[in-house]
Amino acid sequence: MKKLLAGILVIWISVAFASAVIVDNSLLARSEGSQIQLYWKTGTESNLRAFAIERKTVNGNFIQIAEISPRGSNSEYSYVDDNLYKAASSVFVYRVKIIDNNESYAYSKELTVSHSPSDIKRTWGSIKAMFR
Repeated sequence: MKKLLAGILVIWISVAFASAVIVDNSLLARSEGSQIQLYWKTGTESNLRAFAIERKTVNGNFIQIAEISPRGSNSEYSYVDDNLYKAASSVFVYRVKIIDNNESYAYSKELTVSHSPSDIKRTWGSIKAMFR
């Protein structure tokens, strides 16, 4: 249990803007094995088009890695980033871009996650990628 808690980084956020979309006090990113998992909940969702998941290395620029459609107010969301097996970095920064139907947007706070899969998992991930 102690090891699991050491790998968890919780950052609480509250984002509100003109469309009345509110990410309700929780965003979590956790390193688990060869993946990083992100979770969040929403309060009110209004005029929302999508949530875009963005990632960067500490010294890099954010890139969009996924887009998730909204489910309605008071929903729970998750995303599994499993494309890290070839990454040279072991520290990643994530944020959620909240996009309105009129293309205006706001960002969650950034989450920094330390990630270090074993060399065996990293090698196996590279082998699997060759056969996709």
